[in-house]
Amino acid sequence: MFVLVEMVDTVRIPPWLFERRLNDAIAEELNKKLANKVVYNVGLCVCLYDITKLEDSYIFPGDGASHTKVHFRYMVFRPFLDEIVTGKIKGCSQDGVCVTLGYFDDILIPPESLQQPAKFDETEQVWVWEYETDEGTHDLYMDIGEDVRLRVVDETFVDTSPTGPSTAESSATTPEEAQRKEAPYTLTGSISEPGLGLLSWWTNG
Repeated sequence: MFVLVEMVDTVRIPPWLFERRLNDAIAEELNKKLANKVVYNVGLCVCLYDITKLEDSYIFPGDGASHTKVHFRYMVFRPFLDEIVTGKIKGCSQDGVCVTLGYFDDILIPPESLQQPAKFDETEQVWVWEYETDEGTHDLYMDIGEDVRLRVVDETFVDTSPTGPSTAESSATTPEEAQRKEAPYTLTGSISEPGLGLLSWWTNG
């Protein structure tokens, strides 16, 4: 779920931080820049693990800050495919079930990946597993806040870097569409196998 990623970056240290140890100042600047940010095709950055190499520092004309090329390792959240994770249901819609891990919210279980047969209850706004037994069908609701175990089956990265000036066509974007901007990193989950789904479904009776 968490991996160490080797990175290289040039870190700018402003003059008022010169009184601090260089490693401490660089660590603070790296965490300011990367912590809780998604790096494209890398994952969600969590925290600096260690600094492996510092190259020479330079001060450029017209800028009193130092610039140091740094080799470091960063702790990154990026589950591998087929990994089993446990989270909480954040919400339900026709598009599926949204799951949060507390520190990462962009996990979606699409309708076809739910325990089948499943239906969406428009009144309660939740998905329901129509569990069939010898005594008939029992509706098992996937209520918001319930703990859920899922398998990671896909990941999607979206480059959300700033682009050039908008064209006339794209500038006509409505406020609703602007709010629906794609997340930079999303996971697709599945609970369509025994043992997956709400933890309460599989407790020993």
